[in-house]
Amino acid sequence: MAKKDVKKEKKGKEIVKTKKKKEKKESFFSGVKQEMSKVKWPTKKEVLKYTLATLIFIIVLVIFFVLISLLMSVVKGAFN
Repeated sequence: MAKKDVKKEKKGKEIVKTKKKKEKKESFFSGVKQEMSKVKWPTKKEVLKYTLATLIFIIVLVIFFVLISLLMSVVKGAFN
């Protein structure tokens, strides 16, 4: 029990602890639903554009690393 939730009341010589009434809060899922309605979802055209850009970038990186690997193997082979 958190200290904020406990209220001490003095009745005579004894101190009585009572719980404060909690304010009604929104449920977790209704809050999630509200936040999700604020999200700007991408269109199909945007998703396609970003997917193609990602695939092209991956292909360029693969080619780069393959070329670096071939270059290193040629350099290593020349010095052996």
